[in-house]
Amino acid sequence: MGNPTGRYEAAQRFAEDDGWGSGDAESPPLRTTLSVDSTRRIITRNQSPDVPFDRSINPYKGCEHGCVYCFARPTHAYLGHSPGLDFESRLYWKPDAPDLLETELRNPKYRPATIALGANTDPYQPVERGKRVTRRILEVLADYRHPVGIVTKSNLVLRDLDILAPMAEQGLVRVAISVTTLDRALARHMEPRAPTPEKRLEAIGDLAAAGVPATVLAAPIVPALNDQEIEAILEAAAQAGAGAAGYVLLRLPLEIKELFADWLDAHYPERAKRVLSLVRQTRGGRLYQSEWRKRQTGTGAYAEQIASRFALACRRHGLHHGHPPLNETRFCRPPRAGDQLALL
Repeated sequence: MGNPTGRYEAAQRFAEDDGWGSGDAESPPLRTTLSVDSTRRIITRNQSPDVPFDRSINPYKGCEHGCVYCFARPTHAYLGHSPGLDFESRLYWKPDAPDLLETELRNPKYRPATIALGANTDPYQPVERGKRVTRRILEVLADYRHPVGIVTKSNLVLRDLDILAPMAEQGLVRVAISVTTLDRALARHMEPRAPTPEKRLEAIGDLAAAGVPATVLAAPIVPALNDQEIEAILEAAAQAGAGAAGYVLLRLPLEIKELFADWLDAHYPERAKRVLSLVRQTRGGRLYQSEWRKRQTGTGAYAEQIASRFALACRRHGLHHGHPPLNETRFCRPPRAGDQLALL
């Protein structure tokens, strides 16, 4: 993984061998740095028809998992950083997130609807073990009986079963676990600091056993790299206890195109040309389509074949019914000292 300059920077930086062998030097170890994100609001709104929610919370900016394909990488350019190595090592955390959330939920004009936790970066990435921002957010949501959908590729979510299980009894939570591949070697290359596929399947099983609705996300599906695993992933997830499934076709917006192409050349040079050719076939001859209703699934014969295979496998393993909607009627602001008593 390289570290190209962000697209908004005035100057572009390139590594150049000075003739003294500097180009042969190994890169220093990747070290994570944390900065405080002093945002004043914590709930982000969207109007995208591609996602089943209109609001989300991201406790962190950047992600230590280091997934080469992550569609969130280009957002780091807004901070003056590279979508490459900076994205996975120069992180921002939101220590005030729980208090900001409570302030927004307390607003009399607020109307509850499912909040997506981790729509951009993983709320259970390694830094969460120490910072516990995600856990404190869940504590607030539980107090307010507010519905939440969680997306992660980490078994760290099991740490919070003491919160999630009671919420699930009230129909307030579901968790989607991303399983990109069952091949440990491929997973190590694609998602170098994420939990292994086995750990993710175990997490699905433990969530289901605790009564927490679990979904498997076969995402992203990369043509000629992991697309042959669609059926195997869904079968393994169903056997583990998943009750629903979803998928996303590989997305390569902005800087990710070059990052992913370089990664292919480094790790799978014999497949690189074929992979990119098939990606173009699913994106109207380009490496990416940004149009709504096309970004997630692509277009063309190859994309239609993937959709058909996915649908058939879901029916075969009982994953096509999905989970019932979360309960948005239980929302209640807990009383606080000094609150005015209601007359009725």
